[in-house]
Amino acid sequence: MAAPPRQRVTRQAAQPPRARGILVLAICCCSIFIVGLDTSALNVALPSIQQDFNASIQGAQWTLASYMLVLASFLIVSASIGDRIGRRRVFQVGLAVFALGSLLCALAPNLGWLIAFRILQGLGGSMLNPVALSIITNTFTERRARAKAIGFWGATVGVSVAAGPILGGVLVQAFSWRAIFLINVPIAITAFILAGRYIRESMAAKHRRLDLFAQVLLVLLVGSLTYGIIELPMRGMSPSILGFFLGAIGSFVVLVWWEMRRREPLIDLRFFRSPPFSGATAIALLAYTAQGGFLLLNTFYLQDVLAFSPVEAGLAILPMAALLAVFSPVSGRVVARYGPRPSLVIGGLSVLVAGVITVIPHSDPHYFRLFFMYCLIGFGLGWTNAAITNTAVAGMPNRQAGVAAGIASTMRQLGQTLGVAIIGSIIAGQVVEVAQTPAFMRAYHISWAVIGAIGLANLVIGLISTSTRAMRSAELNTERMGAAARD
Repeated sequence: MAAPPRQRVTRQAAQPPRARGILVLAICCCSIFIVGLDTSALNVALPSIQQDFNASIQGAQWTLASYMLVLASFLIVSASIGDRIGRRRVFQVGLAVFALGSLLCALAPNLGWLIAFRILQGLGGSMLNPVALSIITNTFTERRARAKAIGFWGATVGVSVAAGPILGGVLVQAFSWRAIFLINVPIAITAFILAGRYIRESMAAKHRRLDLFAQVLLVLLVGSLTYGIIELPMRGMSPSILGFFLGAIGSFVVLVWWEMRRREPLIDLRFFRSPPFSGATAIALLAYTAQGGFLLLNTFYLQDVLAFSPVEAGLAILPMAALLAVFSPVSGRVVARYGPRPSLVIGGLSVLVAGVITVIPHSDPHYFRLFFMYCLIGFGLGWTNAAITNTAVAGMPNRQAGVAAGIASTMRQLGQTLGVAIIGSIIAGQVVEVAQTPAFMRAYHISWAVIGAIGLANLVIGLISTSTRAMRSAELNTERMGAAARD
């Protein structure tokens, strides 16, 4: 009975390290591809889903937000479970659940069931990103090799964002929005088979205890905040909405208090004593708020205001996604050689300029302006993406890299959730139907002002969190954490 596993390990060990590393990286990139593809493709399909199910703007928001909310809530615990019972095992379970959720979404009879199946999809997706990134960081242990690998991993985000709108537009126009979910199934199954064959099982040397109470508090925090923001335009600051906001604040306070008392917390608050790590998590939250809001805003603008077809809308967003894909690996190389500061500065400045250009009053859509603005957003997010992950795991012991990467991934998904919630609420607060063009354009300019402000914030945070003093503080924090672990 023991012979087959020994033979499989021998075959894997016989492969050249570089070749095996490339295979592992490719398999892990498949996971981020289908997760990113699902979100970006669905953005283009939102008007069709609205029409088929006669849904409101809030209903359309929930098809995106429900998925992202679950992703954000369970990423950290998924990374912890992977460290505890085996990263490959959890990775494969995530692929299986994601494939099942995708199939059920394609068969959903109404909006309520679609949202429910999106939650199942999100649960599967939460087992993919942080665990895949943990597999990568444990496969590529040399600093420069790791930076390049993470750069390619980040570039896959851009590829999925680039492919999603175009592929989604083609599928919606040729078949229906349901085909967007069906396309995930063969990709997930292929990645599942290849993972079992080529990824070596790994886990943390020391098993961390699961912090289930903190996990519940995290779900309450993210869920209450998202619900309050999405429903605020429809219900106003009613007692129920106020209760959700107060619930989010209370959950946050109790979560911090609880984690400070735990020996093995879900979120190790000592990480945040490192200015680069704190800066990276804040930038991840803000950058992906901008990205999530951008995709939602421009989906409605292109299709409902400019009357683009789904395919035309996908092609219009292509410059943003293509530059994100191109400059993520470039940023990874720059980070490996010069550190994260140049990438963070370039990224924040580009998003700021895009916001400023769009807020400047103009009487027509002016397609060159639109093209230039989309290029700036993709260029800026591409430079920022690789710098976030590298800064988050830089200086962390390998045994903590998975948890640190999980926190960074959580901030990404939480940012996308908040982006959909905030920008969607700005739109819903101004218009009842997107076809009300003058009212929508007011919301459009307000939303771009928010995106520009995010670029400014990221620029400032990037400069402060990567200063010489901040880097020295991070080194001291790492030494303290290492000493505490030895004790």
